[in-house]
Amino acid sequence: MPVIKSAKKKLRQDKKRQEANNLLRNALKSAIKTAQKSKTQDKVVSAVKLADKALKKHLIHKNKAARIKSKLSKLVKSTPAKPASPVKSAKKIKSSKVKK
Repeated sequence: MPVIKSAKKKLRQDKKRQEANNLLRNALKSAIKTAQKSKTQDKVVSAVKLADKALKKHLIHKNKAARIKSKLSKLVKSTPAKPASPVKSAKKIKSSKVKK
């Protein structure tokens, strides 16, 4: 156990941070599992959001987050989805020169 006051405070802070990090890690793992089971768009999106949060807090490496996101996006692509509505292309508007 620490003796110095600042070391005691640091220990308290570390315990709080460790608990928050473990909650996020466990939430990420369970979200990935549920997304892989159900393969729905919203489950995949929520798992990707959690992966991004874990990456931002440096809980996982950026390449691991990329692997997770790639794996989850493949799940959604493999399931048949509704055809997307056709996108209309925008016409370019030519600017007319004004004579003085």
